[in-house]
Amino acid sequence: MIPDFRLDGKIALITGASRGIGQAVAETYAASGAKVVLASRKQAGLDEAAAAIRAAGGEALPLVAHTGDPQAIADLVARAVETYGGIDILVNNAATNPHFGPIMTTEDSHWQKTLEVNLLGYFHMVKACLPSMQRRGGGKIINIASVAGLQPQTGMGLYSVTKAGVLMLTRVLAVELAGYNIQVNAIAPGFIKTKFSRVLWETPQIYEHIMGLIPQGRVAEASELTGIALYLASAASSFTTGAVFVVDGGQTTA
Repeated sequence: MIPDFRLDGKIALITGASRGIGQAVAETYAASGAKVVLASRKQAGLDEAAAAIRAAGGEALPLVAHTGDPQAIADLVARAVETYGGIDILVNNAATNPHFGPIMTTEDSHWQKTLEVNLLGYFHMVKACLPSMQRRGGGKIINIASVAGLQPQTGMGLYSVTKAGVLMLTRVLAVELAGYNIQVNAIAPGFIKTKFSRVLWETPQIYEHIMGLIPQGRVAEASELTGIALYLASAASSFTTGAVFVVDGGQTTA
């Protein structure tokens, strides 16, 4: 049997969808037949991303939401369900990294903000989407983690801690939600050229160091993650859950 990667009739909610990885995933899902709900903190970026999807023939609903705020998450999901009738696919992608440097130089405010968005935000998104997925007979949850959750990254200790938490959250949810026909998986990207990672690829010393760690010797584009994201959102991954898919040009094999 040929695997079915189409998403026709599915509703996908993607956070951090106004740019970078989130936008690329949203465009791929829309092109594969899904109606996509785009969420991020700024309306202008969302409107541009939605316009691009519509211009390509897709359907998109841009909604402003701060995923570090549980009430904002509840409102976001309620609006998505009201508009499209439910949610089948959740991509937890929104992230923050307010601190760069040794972890011992972090302040409590850095921890609070990073945990609220990168870890608690993922949990609250799942919790808010779960009732709809249960009513619809199942669902797909894709958590965007990072190789920083697998190996400490220079200057990104706090971010690494939260992404390691995302990996364990993924495994726990995979076990606990399996009975609802909900598959939960994670993607752990390596060095992707996005605005979020700009400090890494615009700082020559850091960039050269990272290039030395990647066997393929280059930075990836966000579009190079969309294939695995599509697989995990589609019926083709019906027996795949609790897995972490590393997309890093071989970085973690060194």
